[in-house]
Amino acid sequence: MYHRGAPNRALRIIHQFNCLTGTDRMPIEIPKPLRATAVSSIQRYFAENMEEPIGNIAADGLLDYFLQEIGPLVYNQAISDAQTRMQQRAAELDIELHEEPMQYWIKADRGRKSR
Repeated sequence: MYHRGAPNRALRIIHQFNCLTGTDRMPIEIPKPLRATAVSSIQRYFAENMEEPIGNIAADGLLDYFLQEIGPLVYNQAISDAQTRMQQRAAELDIELHEEPMQYWIKADRGRKSR
């Protein structure tokens, strides 16, 4: 079933990973057009940087592996970064949107002075 070479070894490892985890489901879904672009990118990377090219099926399997293994790490870090930024922005709300109370007469007096 498997031939010698790096792409086939990668496919075997991915298959073993799926068997060990008991799941073939990806935690992160990619729309089909973007998935096709990602697979093409993996194939190009192998063609330009590795000794052997990688086929479409092996590249798709490698993408699945990365999404299952590394995807949650990237996702969790992105959520943490967004949460930190939102907390910073929430802390700045008081500074940006603060209005001094009891300003009616102060503003009215300024208006009279400018007449």
